[in-house]
Amino acid sequence: MSNSAVEITLLGRTYSIACPKGQEDALRVVAQGVEQQLTTLKNRTNSLSREEIAIMAALNIGHELFQEKQKNKHYMKQMDDRISLLQSTLENALVERSTK
Repeated sequence: MSNSAVEITLLGRTYSIACPKGQEDALRVVAQGVEQQLTTLKNRTNSLSREEIAIMAALNIGHELFQEKQKNKHYMKQMDDRISLLQSTLENALVERSTK
């Protein structure tokens, strides 16, 4: 699959980013979210450098990702438990049926 260049702007600077074809819109949406994080941090803390703002934004985004992964693990565990219960219920029903 070939790449295309997508221009995004973060804190007033424009960057040309290589992106797989078909994923341009996703990159733009992500860039908008990053820009929102950066702008919020910049407005909240005027004394931070661009680098410090980027680091803080990366940590915030990383934390959000970690929380989503934890939720996903919890959800998958619940689904595994439900599937096991369903399998057990079906097996018990089949055993009961075959002994009648």
